[in-house]
Amino acid sequence: MPTVHQATWELLSALGLRKVFSNPGSTEMPFLADFPEDVDYVLGLHEGAVVGMADVYAQLTGEPTLVNLHTAVGLGNAMGAIVNAASAHSPLVVTAGQQVRATLTMEPLLANPDPTTLPKPAVKWAFEPPRAQDVPAALARAFRYAALPPTGPVFVSLPMDDFDQPTEAGMTEPLAARRITGRSVPAPVELNALAKRLTAARNPVLVVGAGLDAAPGGFEAGVALAETQNLPVWLAPNTSRVGFPTDHAHFRGSLPAGIGWLSESLAGHDLILVAGAPVFQYYPYAPGNYLPPGAELIAIMDDPDAAARAPLGDALVADPALALRGLLELLPQTTRPAPASLTPLQIPPAVDTLTACQVYDILGPLFPLHGILVTESMNGAPAMWDRIKLRRSASFFFCAAGGLGFAIPGAVGAQLAQPERPVLAISGDGSAQYGIQGLYTAASRQLPVTFLVLINREYGILKGFGDYLTTTGVPAWTSTTSTTRHWRRATASPPCEPDGPTNWPLQRSTHSRRPKDPT
Repeated sequence: MPTVHQATWELLSALGLRKVFSNPGSTEMPFLADFPEDVDYVLGLHEGAVVGMADVYAQLTGEPTLVNLHTAVGLGNAMGAIVNAASAHSPLVVTAGQQVRATLTMEPLLANPDPTTLPKPAVKWAFEPPRAQDVPAALARAFRYAALPPTGPVFVSLPMDDFDQPTEAGMTEPLAARRITGRSVPAPVELNALAKRLTAARNPVLVVGAGLDAAPGGFEAGVALAETQNLPVWLAPNTSRVGFPTDHAHFRGSLPAGIGWLSESLAGHDLILVAGAPVFQYYPYAPGNYLPPGAELIAIMDDPDAAARAPLGDALVADPALALRGLLELLPQTTRPAPASLTPLQIPPAVDTLTACQVYDILGPLFPLHGILVTESMNGAPAMWDRIKLRRSASFFFCAAGGLGFAIPGAVGAQLAQPERPVLAISGDGSAQYGIQGLYTAASRQLPVTFLVLINREYGILKGFGDYLTTTGVPAWTSTTSTTRHWRRATASPPCEPDGPTNWPLQRSTHSRRPKDPT
């Protein structure tokens, strides 16, 4: 009779498991014992870094990815990164060891007294098997939950004494053989109605988000729709992926995240079509009209929760790539004029230290066609969108929930997922400290990742928020140390504009180019 350990690894092998991302402890040792030689064990030195690596790896491969953490405290350390992964819809199967079942009523050291509560609400499903024999079935269910739309992290608690228990022979084969698919399309009547509204619109606009890039064929479908219908294209605010080439003539940049600011950016459009993004990830609170006067909004997304919570507009809950493909079949070539061309960028003069514009001026010509950019530094974001040309799908990854410590480990995960592509990580000097442990994994595996740390020696983003919120006396960013004063003198010419610093996400002007004056 096989043990639970044998049945579990037979199942994982049958499911095609290739990598395990882990920061283990004593409670995980029974699960990891006799680790199979054909599975790559990716060690990280902090749970947040481990999840960050697995996050981007899972997004790039599209496969449910196993993450093994150390009981309650390890899971707690990883929660910020799991929140990022949840917002990015990364299909992660997160496991954590649990103390011996016979001791749980005493809550001994390293026990998790309520294992399914701690990871919520950042996971789609949380479970601790009621019996040792249920571990393989629980993991099979977890892999399927993670992969079904909307994809996202799930959690399974694994008591450490389960793995030497006997279980039934032959149970893993039927568990592994099941095939479940979940991509959906709108009803034909809904697609026809959308096609009629788009055809009748005077000045429609397309807003794309991470979900379009994540859906197979979504990147190409967005380009085809923009070109056949002559649509200007914006990125949804705070998007974690780029679903449209940033060097395309129709590309307009990234929308600002304030309610009123976003509405102003879309002024003049009568129909706003959103593909693969929630409506919208607003922050900071900048009151105003949600939409410009006379505008309607229609969103296509595969996340019913995001569709339900949107404050306005109609929504089609469906795979955005499949929906756009179906829409293209119904639309005639438009007679609308193409979007106006944009004025050339004005490059600011050099100063004592490089500005964001100048950094991206240097990087832009060097960034390869098939490169991957992983970043959590969004100061000077307009400069990045203008100068870094992202021409293909799955080229850009950002911390989806805004949690720091993403860029360094995320870049490691990207390189592990697609080793043939060059990977660039961009982080600030402060945010790099949150995920610095990812450098160990990159170094130990000799991964050819390029890490760029932008140094301003202060909490610059909080300064921007402080100005906007008119708060004073807040610790951390109000330091008067000589180092901070020196940086302020050295960067008297600000990141992108000659009259003041540009702090994401507080920019009202999200793109430093505007359509040319027709006169």
